[in-house]
Amino acid sequence: MKISTKGRYALRVLAYLAMQEDRGFVSLKEISEAEGISKKYLEQIMPLLNKSGILRTNRGNRGGYQLGISPEECTVGDVLRATEGSLAPVSCLEQPVNFCPRAEKCRTLFIWEGLNKVISEYLDSMTLQDIVNRARNDGNWDGYCI
Repeated sequence: MKISTKGRYALRVLAYLAMQEDRGFVSLKEISEAEGISKKYLEQIMPLLNKSGILRTNRGNRGGYQLGISPEECTVGDVLRATEGSLAPVSCLEQPVNFCPRAEKCRTLFIWEGLNKVISEYLDSMTLQDIVNRARNDGNWDGYCI
């Protein structure tokens, strides 16, 4: 499994919005400039986050984006699933039920199930608030590269 720039940039954007949470809606232009991500690329990511409920959007003069859920409730796993799709290490585990005709006899399935569990539990244990707290504690928000 390799996380694409879409997933990494989504985390950066959401962490930025979590840091700006008390300001209300933030423009796409501001997010783009602050995070060094092209506005055009952000226009591809934001609808995925909006559709998942992680983001809220507002059009108009005071429009922009803000978190749709609290930073404490938004897990890294939520963000990556919204942008990357399944985080399963093998295709037979992408759905809740494994329909692989070889599943019952698969000698390595337990390995992939274990890896899938570890990945999911770890990513679901980390929240946007954890990223914000770490950035504030380190005093190095501009240097974060995720």
